[in-house]
Amino acid sequence: MTTTQKLDWPRDEDEQWAAVVELRLALDQQAPADLAQRILAEAHDAVTDTGRTASDLFGAPEAYARAAAEERVGEEYRARIDARGMTPGERFTASLATLGVVGFVVAVTQWLRDGLWQQASWSSVAGFSAIVLAAVLMAVTLSAHAAGRIVGARGFAVGAVLAMGAGIAAAGALPDERLFEFPAPALAVAGGALIVAAVVLPDAAVDRWFTPGLEGSDERWLSHVEGLLRGRHAMPAAEARAHVQEARQHLASSGESAEQAFGRAEVYALRLAEGPRREQRLARRKLYGVTAMALLLAVIFVDELREREPTSMWFWFYVGALGYWIWYAARLWRRESSAGGDRP
Repeated sequence: MTTTQKLDWPRDEDEQWAAVVELRLALDQQAPADLAQRILAEAHDAVTDTGRTASDLFGAPEAYARAAAEERVGEEYRARIDARGMTPGERFTASLATLGVVGFVVAVTQWLRDGLWQQASWSSVAGFSAIVLAAVLMAVTLSAHAAGRIVGARGFAVGAVLAMGAGIAAAGALPDERLFEFPAPALAVAGGALIVAAVVLPDAAVDRWFTPGLEGSDERWLSHVEGLLRGRHAMPAAEARAHVQEARQHLASSGESAEQAFGRAEVYALRLAEGPRREQRLARRKLYGVTAMALLLAVIFVDELREREPTSMWFWFYVGALGYWIWYAARLWRRESSAGGDRP
């Protein structure tokens, strides 16, 4: 149940105003889950007491959500999250949950299409295993990158590419003869188990997996700041290194430790990165990521679309998935082009 459903607003327009505030806080401001509940409860009291509309008292909902987030969301919280409002642990568990959902849907679809019993071969086992391993490694890659572990993220990304390449090569070389049969619900259960594991796994514990130990080492602290600037805040490597070099020079002249001089590494990195340029960098990173995904799906699906008949369900699945990502990429490019024309 959402915040707006719990509160009994006196007018429909007030309820719509509250719904927009709640949505903007969740999507645009990456605010804590309880912030919308708190500020809307206060707004509800003011609307009820004064008899005026929420728009009259607080203005446009988008502006109010932005102002509330800027005023009430502290640096400590904002420093821990990425552009999607997630910590590295939350990003990893969300990726596992997504993988579980995809596995569950594919298993049920295969069950409905081909029946209860599915056939497995050495080729299909190799290909399936490679896809799962590559997906998990990519989830670790994205989480490590958001945590500022640049070197580690690159290593996991290489591992994902190698796993996928090895799987494709093995699937092409190994025989397609039936190896064994298995019930389709077994894969659905495995996908469901992965979803449950992602929900049960504490995000805070996973965050600790990606957090380096910085105690007693200024160089590790400085390296972590550079990684956060490049990974979480999308700052170019040269600019991030320049910031770190300035901090290193300050420490050499002051004799203080990095923690004493600048505080927590994540908060210091946020202070260095904040501003309109950070939003531009993150938007450009998203643009490139979506474009890369659209190109990757085009490469993967082109053979599938050639081989399958238009009457096949999978044909239209591939068409829909590819069409969505191409449309999404085109939309972001158009937005970037418009924004570029507005910049000085």
